[in-house]
Amino acid sequence: MEEDSVEVRQLAAHVRAHLSDLRGAEARVAQVILEKGADLVHLSVSDVAALARTAPSSVVRACQRLGFRGYQELKIAAARQAPAPRPSHDQDPAARALADTVQAAREALDGLAGTLPVERLREAARMLHSASHILVVGAGLSGAVAVDAAYRLRALGSVVDAPADPITAQLAAAQLPPSAVCLAVSHTGATRSTVDIARRARRAGADVITLTSYARSPLSDTSTCTLVAGGQDLVFGLETVASRLAHLAVIDALALTLLAIRGAAAEESLRLSADVTADHAY
Repeated sequence: MEEDSVEVRQLAAHVRAHLSDLRGAEARVAQVILEKGADLVHLSVSDVAALARTAPSSVVRACQRLGFRGYQELKIAAARQAPAPRPSHDQDPAARALADTVQAAREALDGLAGTLPVERLREAARMLHSASHILVVGAGLSGAVAVDAAYRLRALGSVVDAPADPITAQLAAAQLPPSAVCLAVSHTGATRSTVDIARRARRAGADVITLTSYARSPLSDTSTCTLVAGGQDLVFGLETVASRLAHLAVIDALALTLLAIRGAAAEESLRLSADVTADHAY
């Protein structure tokens, strides 16, 4: 495994982020990897093949698609990671829901280091710093993340547009100059309205920064810079909640990086933002 590919402590997050790259037998192999975790150390390549209902050669190909040289290297990574916490079995549904939600959020946040290289975060921040104008878009549950991102970027002195209406957003994307940037947020990376907006922005000549939970998706395919955070199937269908928390963490990291790049100018914008906020508080 290459030095900058997968940190062993974020193996599960890395596999989740690349699930959409895999099909058929290879996808089943990835599911076995997620289910067994550190227990893979006790399984041979033939054992995994049997569990995935495929041939050992498919297991090796799946490992290579995930960025490993082969099954042995993946097994070493699995052996080094801590055993995955188990879902709560508390009989109280509220207690169980709270425990499982916190666990899902923790896994999504812990996985950030494995799916988001610092260099990629720095690249996105520099693109935002240089942009003459930033269009921020997101639909459904990702809309809240887009609103948060727009507010933070505006507070740092960026010229930001974040239309709530998807048709207005498409019009805005089509009119972007090449010096602008579109920041598109989508958990799946497959939300049609968000993908269409990003494609219009690219056709206009603008760069597109994507924040998503999947390394490969229609949105990332049209992106200039893809930030991967969160994941799928974290616990009981709550993946979108956990992923939104991870996405918000990335927005925070982007904002802090942008603040460091802009220095005094951004600090002055933040003081203005604080003054405006103070006017709306008792």
